[in-house]
Amino acid sequence: MTRLTRLTLTTFLSAGLAASAVAQETHPETGDTLAADQTFTYRILDNISSIDPQIVEDTDGSDVVRDLFEGLLNQDENGELVPGVATDWEVSDDKMTYTFHLRDDAKWSNGDPVTAGDFVYAWRRAADPATASPYQWFISLMSLENGDAVVAGDMAPEELGVEAIDDTTLEVRLTSPLPYFPQMVVHSTTFPSPQSVIEEHGSAWTSPENFVGNGAYVLTEMNPGESIVREKNDQYWDAENVILDKSVALIINDENVALTRYRAGELDMTDIPAGQFPRLRDEYGEEAHSFPKLCNYYYTFNLSESGPEAFKDPNVRKALALAVDRDIIVNNVMAGGQPPAYVFTPEATAGFNAPETEMAGMTQAERDAKAKELLAEAGFGEDNPLSFDMVYNTSEAHQKVAVVLSQMWKQKLGVEAQLSNMEWKVFLEERGNQNFELARGAWCGDYNEASTFLDLLQSDSGYNDGKYANAEYDQLLEDALTAEDTAPLYTRAEEILAADMPVIPLYHYAGVYMIDDSLKNFPVNNIQFNWYSKDLYKAAE
Repeated sequence: MTRLTRLTLTTFLSAGLAASAVAQETHPETGDTLAADQTFTYRILDNISSIDPQIVEDTDGSDVVRDLFEGLLNQDENGELVPGVATDWEVSDDKMTYTFHLRDDAKWSNGDPVTAGDFVYAWRRAADPATASPYQWFISLMSLENGDAVVAGDMAPEELGVEAIDDTTLEVRLTSPLPYFPQMVVHSTTFPSPQSVIEEHGSAWTSPENFVGNGAYVLTEMNPGESIVREKNDQYWDAENVILDKSVALIINDENVALTRYRAGELDMTDIPAGQFPRLRDEYGEEAHSFPKLCNYYYTFNLSESGPEAFKDPNVRKALALAVDRDIIVNNVMAGGQPPAYVFTPEATAGFNAPETEMAGMTQAERDAKAKELLAEAGFGEDNPLSFDMVYNTSEAHQKVAVVLSQMWKQKLGVEAQLSNMEWKVFLEERGNQNFELARGAWCGDYNEASTFLDLLQSDSGYNDGKYANAEYDQLLEDALTAEDTAPLYTRAEEILAADMPVIPLYHYAGVYMIDDSLKNFPVNNIQFNWYSKDLYKAAE
């Protein structure tokens, strides 16, 4: 092996906190007086997809999984890497081999040690077609040795480029250097899984009575449509410095009901309903938060064989995209600080240079005129109106956006868009099976680099629900894997998307939340919005 260079993370570890933080009346670092009840209660929209690290595919579910499991690395409040199960790592000179050193005091909640073999098992499990992981494609993105072949079913999972050298040493071999690879192991797909528990209980292993995790919390309640409860795990290696005793997600489908419950003191955090941020900021001051998030909001066309014939024409897709007045959506409908989007990748993404698209340089009047022209060229007009169905997952905010879109298209282009909503899991399934014509989409970056967004529209991506395919686009992203300078490749990829318009970018996210003053350390400066209950605490009011 080539000479290794050590990249230690131990400097990030807090020192001198020998006494239990929970046992103290004040926070050991800030000096805040701690509240007697250390329960964090927050609102989520829907039932989550899973708490299985290799199966979960939604943002709310990932928030829960980060409490229940711990990966090699975590993030701090600014999104910087800090130790998780791994205390440090080494990377070879050719950047193709990573060696992670695991702490020897990490345990599963049943008291068993967490070993490098648990990561090997989990990564093989994610890659194995038999697991049917929605994030199986993430293994390919990680450029793991033999990853593509294992994912395709052409090689056994045991051939994946990950190996337990011993119980506390994990070796990872790549096919090409990825400068952002360490960021990727913060993602839940790479978290360890308890092999013996899974083999004993099968899919029921995630039930509270069978659950075993290695995170700072354990699952104690899973009430579909009602709540998900995690309580402190006394086997966690840093349990003495975990202050919150309990983290409770309440499933509340109506954002206004959730806001009412926040006002009543039943919630410590909830989403601000669309359009209400300015009023709530005036009323509540700094309890109302708006901050950038590494996420996009868009609508995707079904370009597969099951999709409408009209959508095969890029002029139709461009016309619909042009006619959307994004300023109305972000300023009047959402009103939470969201920037309008004319490219797919959020401009806040590290190292990304967004191209100046033709659409972005137009006035809205010019866009509307061009939209009418393109739709007429495609053969649609008063005598032959364009008609299609559009679907979104149940949410008042999503409904408002969908209604405004349909009204804009009707008034400007004579288009008839029929709206329908679906419960989250049904929506994911129908969209994934191409049982739609136009569907809402959104994506939050799995790591802070443009490929986490652009890869979604590669022809073979597991989340390319519209089945868009462009050979040049695919090649650009393939070339980016080994390029020293990826910026021009990503810029060109966005130019292709602007020309083909397989999706309609609407806006890039802002985190728009009510957060009670008593809840401390919430990471509003982490653009990926990866938060961990173990890092939070409640101060006495």
